[in-house]
Amino acid sequence: MSIIVKFFVAPDDTSAGLALQAGPGQACESLSFGNFDPEEAVIEWECLLAGGSFEELVDAGEPRIVAGQDNDGCVVFAISPRLSTALADAGPRRLRDVAASWAQLRAEDGEVIDTEIAAAIVGDLAGLVSGARRQDQGVYCWVA
Repeated sequence: MSIIVKFFVAPDDTSAGLALQAGPGQACESLSFGNFDPEEAVIEWECLLAGGSFEELVDAGEPRIVAGQDNDGCVVFAISPRLSTALADAGPRRLRDVAASWAQLRAEDGEVIDTEIAAAIVGDLAGLVSGARRQDQGVYCWVA
């Protein structure tokens, strides 16, 4: 798997959708990662942090696509308000526990994600979400 994942801050869906072709620009605060399925990850993180089942979230339309098609092309999706709140409210220990659980879930599906890397991804995203909330903005994800 070789994909580029960028979580970024934007004021609204329209602004976030502009990132579809080339990704979020320099003006957007962002985090770059790679080689994991972020659409699946945000659902798993939400389940781990806020409860519910993977199937319920998928049936509810999560993650919500803002631009593009989910057919091997670029896509921009929104981080749900519920996940944003859960990430922003979680303390460092809770975030590390969620990251370890996420790494274990991925391992059960044959995908290796180091627990330290998982903790960095989840922790950094929580920081990005907290900053975005203070600015009354949302967090989105661009995948290429």
